[in-house]
Amino acid sequence: MNREIAITGVGEVPSGNYPDRSVLGQALNASMEAIANAGLEKEQIDAILPASSFHDSWYNTDQIFSMYVEELGLQGEVQTNAQVTSGGASSASLMKMARGLIQEGEADNVLIVHSEKFSELDFEDAIDVFATLGIPRQWEAPYGINYNAIGGFMTERYKHETGASEEDVASVCVSNREWAKDNPNAMFQDDLTLEEVVESEMIASPLHAYECNVLADGASALVVSDSDIGERYTDDLAYLDSHGGTVTHYSISQEADVTRFGWEDAANKAFRDSDIDREDIDAAQIYDSYPVVNLIALEEMGFVERGEAGKYVREGHTEPGGELPMTTNGGMLSQGHTGAGGGIAVLVECARQLMGDAGDRQIPDLTNAVETAVGGTYMDAQVSIYTNER
Repeated sequence: MNREIAITGVGEVPSGNYPDRSVLGQALNASMEAIANAGLEKEQIDAILPASSFHDSWYNTDQIFSMYVEELGLQGEVQTNAQVTSGGASSASLMKMARGLIQEGEADNVLIVHSEKFSELDFEDAIDVFATLGIPRQWEAPYGINYNAIGGFMTERYKHETGASEEDVASVCVSNREWAKDNPNAMFQDDLTLEEVVESEMIASPLHAYECNVLADGASALVVSDSDIGERYTDDLAYLDSHGGTVTHYSISQEADVTRFGWEDAANKAFRDSDIDREDIDAAQIYDSYPVVNLIALEEMGFVERGEAGKYVREGHTEPGGELPMTTNGGMLSQGHTGAGGGIAVLVECARQLMGDAGDRQIPDLTNAVETAVGGTYMDAQVSIYTNER
């Protein structure tokens, strides 16, 4: 599959609290921006793959039944409309579906789109969404397990096993914010210091407020094309080179190691099928629902030794100008958590950087990037390698 398909266009709206912005309008704006960015007319889209929205089950069902086809005026043009979702790992699942449609000759250009509107929910309802979705209702939910509790549990165990300090963990938040400061689509763009992170309110020990992501409205879209066809319309593409993934559990209580998960296995698969080595990677676009996830991913993917990721991030190696830029849109910790769209936004950023279109945060001399995604209670580790060289 190496480099036979590519991301040819991306689109995004700013993340944050936008009560006056419609969820459908967000989706259409991001979609049209992605199509234009790919150099295409909308009539050249052969398939639309929407990711799931959590805020409204009716809206989510409308996506399944081809709402976007009609709203984009593509009745009779689009051959496939299908929702593909795996929570935070949806970016990887959507790319696999798009790749299959293209390689089987069912499509030349596929539109992937996601939109979320958490501001339509009451505060308590929004909390309930992320306190229950993906949490086993028989064995865990009745005992108070929720995502902040799981993030705290993972972080405490990681600190115990590696000797990492609270400053090591908090450094991920600072690194992400340094990138978000130059991202006009980020929810938070102000300065953030290590002291502010560790002195902020305790939410789920040992996690402080700045170490927990914030739910946001937002939308993102990308066009995936046959590489030969995409090259006819644009010179700037992000080619999918290889992919590795593994599913390790459903219930977090059944995961044998909550400080490793399946990242090593997934990364080994991706690099095994690629002629790009780890030392050739110029950026790591890591899914970052909690800062410890970045540290675990850096180590398990083989970029630093076990227990060294916190020091590596604290020394500035993942910030602008560092040797391994990481999560350069600011991630869910700074751009904002848009549900399944949090991972899609990381993929959009990966493509944007490889296309050389990231503005003030553009990484110089960027050729190869690794992108990760993970769903629910970290039950699946997905690692993809992208490049801008055919």
